[in-house]
Amino acid sequence: MTIELLNSAATVGTFVVIAASAIAALIQLRHMSAGNQLDAILSLERDFRGEAIQNALRYVQTELPEKLKSPAYRRELEIRGFIDSRVHVELDACNWFNTMGGLLKNGLVSERTFMDLFGRLIVYYWLALSPVIALMRRERGSVQYHDFEYLAVRAKLWLARNPDGRFPANTPREQLPDPFIET
Repeated sequence: MTIELLNSAATVGTFVVIAASAIAALIQLRHMSAGNQLDAILSLERDFRGEAIQNALRYVQTELPEKLKSPAYRRELEIRGFIDSRVHVELDACNWFNTMGGLLKNGLVSERTFMDLFGRLIVYYWLALSPVIALMRRERGSVQYHDFEYLAVRAKLWLARNPDGRFPANTPREQLPDPFIET
Protein backbone atom coordinates (compact mmCIF):
# COMPACT_ATOMS: atom_id res chain seq x y z
CA MET A 1 0.00 0.00 0.00
CA THR A 2 1.44 3.35 -0.99
CA ILE A 3 1.68 6.28 1.37
CA GLU A 4 -0.76 8.29 -0.80
CA LEU A 5 -3.38 5.52 -0.59
CA LEU A 6 -2.89 5.22 3.16
CA ASN A 7 -3.17 8.99 3.54
CA SER A 8 -6.39 9.04 1.44
CA ALA A 9 -7.89 6.21 3.53
CA ALA A 10 -7.06 8.09 6.73
CA THR A 11 -8.66 11.25 5.34
CA VAL A 12 -11.85 9.36 4.40
CA GLY A 13 -11.88 7.67 7.81
CA THR A 14 -11.49 11.03 9.55
CA PHE A 15 -14.35 12.46 7.47
CA VAL A 16 -16.60 9.52 8.39
CA VAL A 17 -15.83 9.93 12.11
CA ILE A 18 -16.47 13.71 11.97
CA ALA A 19 -19.72 13.23 10.01
CA ALA A 20 -20.94 10.59 12.48
CA SER A 21 -20.06 12.88 15.38
CA ALA A 22 -21.98 15.76 13.78
CA ILE A 23 -25.03 13.56 13.22
CA ALA A 24 -24.89 12.32 16.82
CA ALA A 25 -24.62 15.93 18.05
CA LEU A 26 -27.66 16.98 16.00
CA ILE A 27 -29.67 14.08 17.39
CA GLN A 28 -28.61 14.97 20.92
CA LEU A 29 -29.56 18.64 20.38
CA ARG A 30 -32.98 17.56 19.12
CA HIS A 31 -33.52 15.41 22.20
CA MET A 32 -32.40 18.25 24.48
CA SER A 33 -34.78 20.65 22.73
CA ALA A 34 -37.67 18.20 23.10
CA GLY A 35 -36.79 17.78 26.78
CA ASN A 36 -36.73 21.55 27.33
CA GLN A 37 -40.09 21.95 25.61
CA LEU A 38 -41.54 19.16 27.70
CA ASP A 39 -40.25 20.85 30.86
CA ALA A 40 -41.80 24.15 29.77
CA ILE A 41 -45.18 22.58 28.99
CA LEU A 42 -45.21 20.65 32.27
CA SER A 43 -44.30 23.81 34.17
CA LEU A 44 -47.13 25.74 32.51
CA GLU A 45 -49.52 22.89 33.25
CA ARG A 46 -48.39 22.87 36.88
CA ASP A 47 -48.88 26.64 37.12
CA PHE A 48 -52.29 26.30 35.49
CA ARG A 49 -53.35 23.76 38.11
CA GLY A 50 -51.94 25.90 40.94
CA GLU A 51 -54.15 27.74 43.38
CA ALA A 52 -53.21 31.26 42.27
CA ILE A 53 -54.08 30.79 38.59
CA GLN A 54 -57.17 28.73 39.34
CA ASN A 55 -58.41 31.49 41.68
CA ALA A 56 -57.72 34.12 39.01
CA LEU A 57 -59.52 32.14 36.30
CA ARG A 58 -62.48 31.52 38.61
CA TYR A 59 -62.58 35.24 39.45
CA VAL A 60 -62.64 36.14 35.75
CA GLN A 61 -65.58 33.80 35.20
CA THR A 62 -67.64 34.61 38.27
CA GLU A 63 -66.84 38.08 39.63
CA LEU A 64 -65.17 40.15 36.93
CA PRO A 65 -68.26 40.80 34.77
CA GLU A 66 -70.03 42.36 37.75
CA LYS A 67 -66.93 44.26 38.93
CA LEU A 68 -66.50 45.83 35.48
CA LYS A 69 -69.90 47.49 35.85
CA SER A 70 -68.36 49.76 38.49
CA PRO A 71 -66.84 53.00 37.11
CA ALA A 72 -64.43 53.13 40.07
CA TYR A 73 -63.16 49.60 39.36
CA ARG A 74 -62.65 50.48 35.70
CA ARG A 75 -60.82 53.71 36.60
CA GLU A 76 -58.33 51.73 38.67
CA LEU A 77 -57.41 49.79 35.53
CA GLU A 78 -56.91 52.96 33.51
CA ILE A 79 -54.22 54.47 35.71
CA ARG A 80 -50.62 54.41 34.60
CA GLY A 81 -49.17 53.37 37.96
CA PHE A 82 -49.43 50.34 40.20
CA ILE A 83 -52.62 48.29 40.12
CA ASP A 84 -53.16 46.09 43.17
CA SER A 85 -53.59 42.50 41.99
CA ARG A 86 -55.19 41.63 45.34
CA VAL A 87 -58.09 43.82 44.21
CA HIS A 88 -57.72 43.13 40.49
CA VAL A 89 -57.25 39.37 40.60
CA GLU A 90 -57.81 39.24 36.83
CA LEU A 91 -54.28 40.59 36.41
CA ASP A 92 -52.87 37.27 37.63
CA ALA A 93 -54.62 35.59 34.71
CA CYS A 94 -53.48 38.30 32.27
CA ASN A 95 -49.89 37.95 33.47
CA TRP A 96 -49.96 34.16 33.13
CA PHE A 97 -51.35 34.28 29.60
CA ASN A 98 -48.86 37.02 28.71
CA THR A 99 -45.99 34.82 29.91
CA MET A 100 -47.33 31.92 27.85
CA GLY A 101 -47.50 34.20 24.82
CA GLY A 102 -43.88 35.24 25.30
CA LEU A 103 -42.76 31.63 25.47
CA LEU A 104 -44.66 30.79 22.30
CA LYS A 105 -43.58 33.93 20.42
CA ASN A 106 -39.93 33.22 21.15
CA GLY A 107 -40.15 29.57 20.09
CA LEU A 108 -39.52 28.16 23.55
CA VAL A 109 -42.55 25.87 23.27
CA SER A 110 -44.03 24.09 20.28
CA GLU A 111 -47.15 25.85 19.01
CA ARG A 112 -48.66 22.56 17.91
CA THR A 113 -48.40 20.98 21.36
CA PHE A 114 -49.21 24.16 23.19
CA MET A 115 -52.38 24.96 21.25
CA ASP A 116 -53.54 21.38 21.44
CA LEU A 117 -53.52 21.73 25.22
CA PHE A 118 -54.55 25.37 25.73
CA GLY A 119 -56.01 26.76 22.47
CA ARG A 120 -59.67 26.90 23.45
CA LEU A 121 -58.86 28.14 26.93
CA ILE A 122 -56.78 31.00 25.52
CA VAL A 123 -59.53 32.22 23.20
CA TYR A 124 -62.14 32.02 25.97
CA TYR A 125 -60.06 34.06 28.40
CA TRP A 126 -58.92 36.56 25.76
CA LEU A 127 -62.57 37.38 25.13
CA ALA A 128 -63.27 37.58 28.87
CA LEU A 129 -60.21 39.73 29.63
CA SER A 130 -60.08 41.96 26.56
CA PRO A 131 -62.21 44.70 28.22
CA VAL A 132 -59.68 44.84 31.06
CA ILE A 133 -56.77 45.05 28.63
CA ALA A 134 -58.54 47.72 26.58
CA LEU A 135 -58.93 49.85 29.72
CA MET A 136 -55.27 49.40 30.61
CA ARG A 137 -54.11 50.23 27.09
CA ARG A 138 -55.76 53.66 27.24
CA GLU A 139 -52.81 54.96 29.25
CA ARG A 140 -50.20 52.25 28.76
CA GLY A 141 -50.44 51.73 25.02
CA SER A 142 -50.72 48.63 22.87
CA VAL A 143 -47.63 47.04 24.41
CA GLN A 144 -49.72 46.16 27.48
CA TYR A 145 -50.26 42.39 27.34
CA HIS A 146 -49.18 42.22 23.71
CA ASP A 147 -47.83 38.70 24.20
CA PHE A 148 -51.27 37.63 25.46
CA GLU A 149 -52.74 39.23 22.33
CA TYR A 150 -50.22 37.35 20.16
CA LEU A 151 -51.17 34.14 21.95
CA ALA A 152 -54.89 34.76 21.35
CA VAL A 153 -54.37 35.51 17.65
CA ARG A 154 -52.30 32.33 17.22
CA ALA A 155 -54.92 30.33 19.14
CA LYS A 156 -57.74 31.61 16.91
CA LEU A 157 -55.76 30.70 13.80
CA TRP A 158 -54.94 27.26 15.21
CA LEU A 159 -58.59 26.61 16.10
CA ALA A 160 -59.68 27.68 12.62
CA ARG A 161 -57.31 25.07 11.17
CA ASN A 162 -58.23 22.44 13.79
CA PRO A 163 -61.89 23.02 14.73
CA ASP A 164 -62.23 19.50 16.11
CA GLY A 165 -58.82 19.36 17.72
CA ARG A 166 -56.00 17.13 16.52
CA PHE A 167 -57.34 13.63 17.05
CA PRO A 168 -55.29 11.26 14.85
CA ALA A 169 -57.18 10.54 11.62
CA ASN A 170 -56.29 6.84 11.57
CA THR A 171 -57.59 6.23 15.12
CA PRO A 172 -61.26 5.37 15.60
CA ARG A 173 -63.26 7.51 18.02
CA GLU A 174 -65.02 6.04 21.04
CA GLN A 175 -68.79 6.16 21.20
CA LEU A 176 -69.52 7.61 24.60
CA PRO A 177 -72.65 6.49 26.39
CA ASP A 178 -74.81 9.48 27.31
CA PRO A 179 -77.21 8.25 29.99
CA PHE A 180 -78.62 11.76 30.49
CA ILE A 181 -79.61 12.48 26.89
CA GLU A 182 -83.27 11.83 27.65
CA THR A 183 -83.41 14.17 30.64
